Amino acid sequence: MRRRRVVRVPASTANLGPGYDSLAAALSLGLDLEVEETGSFAVETDVEGLSLDRSNLCVRAFEALQSADDLTFRIRSEIPLGVGLGSSAAAIVAGLVAADHMYELDAPLLERAIELEGHPDNVAASLLGGFVICADGGADRFDPVPGLEGVLATPSETLPTADARSAIPSEVPLVDAIHNSAHAALLVLGLARGDLDLVGRGLSDRLHQPRREPLYPRSMELLRQARELGAIGASISGAGPSVLFWCHWEQTGSLFERVRAEAHDCDVRRVQFAPGGADVKAL
Repeated sequence: MRRRRVVRVPASTANLGPGYDSLAAALSLGLDLEVEETGSFAVETDVEGLSLDRSNLCVRAFEALQSADDLTFRIRSEIPLGVGLGSSAAAIVAGLVAADHMYELDAPLLERAIELEGHPDNVAASLLGGFVICADGGADRFDPVPGLEGVLATPSETLPTADARSAIPSEVPLVDAIHNSAHAALLVLGLARGDLDLVGRGLSDRLHQPRREPLYPRSMELLRQARELGAIGASISGAGPSVLFWCHWEQTGSLFERVRAEAHDCDVRRVQFAPGGADVKAL
């Protein structure tokens, strides 16, 4: 009997304001990877921009654990590429989980995912689901606050992660470091208590978003309008340029309409914080 697996992996939003490379959350957008033993190697996808050979990130991650010879990879994705929603992390997690499950490898998936991605936050959120705090080479997850939702505004331009990361200096002023450590603590406390006022206060960042503003000025303009648009706050999603507006579900509809009216140059959509991580089925 030919082995066949289908893996669904959530998108992710990283940093969450002050938690640069240490905080992230899974989002309700997803990537689906089907891997089947067909007797020949192939990659099939209708996602524009994905490679159809072994350089494909799902395949590269799979082959970090197991050869992809004789396998066909079929990829569908709701996650746009290059806009800060963890598309590369989702692909890495999907490939690793598929290989691990198909061949019963019991591999250290988070460790391998971090090696391939280069930083832990997005891959941890996509693998584990919920919210994650990344430290000491691992990650601890906790469930999303009931009723907490978001609205995403994604400008049309993409931003390579390498460009965004190069904008961050190796050293920052002590006052900025103190600000971010305090507000990351406020954010986690607010999420733990379900206190959305604290969550809104905790989203403040002085480490990466202001320094990247020349790369996404429109995104920062929208971020600063978050409260007047009806959100509790906003964060640049990962390396950007997507902006995540945070809100209670009762405000999501009105927030969506206001953001769509203001950000008519962006793709605007509602999203939920996803409690579940990578899910795999044997078919």
